[in-house]
Amino acid sequence: MSEGIESRSVSSTEVQIAEIVEPGDANFLGKMFGGAVLAKIDLCAYAVSSKFAGTIAVTASFDRVDFHEPIEVGELLTLIGHVTFVGRTSMEVTIELYAHNLFSGNRRHTNTARVTMVALKDGKPCPVPRLHCETREERIRYLEGHIRRERRKVYRAALEQEFKTLQTLSDAELDAMIKSSTP
Repeated sequence: MSEGIESRSVSSTEVQIAEIVEPGDANFLGKMFGGAVLAKIDLCAYAVSSKFAGTIAVTASFDRVDFHEPIEVGELLTLIGHVTFVGRTSMEVTIELYAHNLFSGNRRHTNTARVTMVALKDGKPCPVPRLHCETREERIRYLEGHIRRERRKVYRAALEQEFKTLQTLSDAELDAMIKSSTP
């Protein structure tokens, strides 16, 4: 852990954003565009991470966004985000999205996203506070975030190695691989 860096609780990082889904955010079927959903997630991740770090934070990566159900025009979309894991200068932010039909009262969990954000000061990455986990669930989510981070490193290294190997293959070997991978 970094010396001189304070600790902040998971609960203190929570941000909730709610807004009505408008026609300009929808496709021809009246469902919210995936890109509009991603933009809302990115804004929520910024708010959570900047609140936690006490400085500007920028998006490093979208680890995963799961689309469970479509979001309809006219529904109230609520994003609830909080920090789940921190590194030295980075933070994993988990965001859950809920669509609420204002007429029926039905509320659905539509999306879950994990975004890695990096804190910046004077345009350079800077240390972030430590994350204080108060509950068993928060401790588990923190350790899950640590595992995700480590698995991403292994995955990226393996992928880079496989791509390098492709560069060394002959055209005939590449064609054979394409043929064997085609259903």
